[in-house]
Amino acid sequence: MTSPTAPTSADALRAAGLRVTDSRRAVLEALTEAPHSSADELYRRVAQRTPQTHLQSVYNALADFVAAGIARRIEPAGHPGLYERRVADNHHHLVCTACGAVADVDCVTGEAPCLVPSSTHGFAVHTAEVTFWGLCADCLAQRTAAGDTAPAAPAPHPPTTLR
Repeated sequence: MTSPTAPTSADALRAAGLRVTDSRRAVLEALTEAPHSSADELYRRVAQRTPQTHLQSVYNALADFVAAGIARRIEPAGHPGLYERRVADNHHHLVCTACGAVADVDCVTGEAPCLVPSSTHGFAVHTAEVTFWGLCADCLAQRTAAGDTAPAAPAPHPPTTLR
């Protein structure tokens, strides 16, 4: 009896209607191994396996992945854009204000949008992004061990503009 095998990066690219190249496969594999990575972080990983890949190729591949729905870009305030493969559900993120670690957290509502604004200003809302800011377990333990009991500094937030 044979067991089903997990889809390969080439399978995922083909299923998304994307051309399979060594560079795209390497980027997708790196992203699978290291979710919540920036394009620069992914480039460093990819360059180890596929040295002929250029940084622009990584950015192009990531843009293609997002457009095809096989990756998601998140943009925590004060951080570069980060990418992940978890796209099949509505989930949110925890971001450490000390080290920048990012973790997924399931949405308790489930479906998007999980929040409803007090006014839509005429927008047809389809998504609400929630980012929780605080200290990860490692940074909290380090602060506690150092005797630091001050609350974590709040994360920077971009200005909100409504027109």
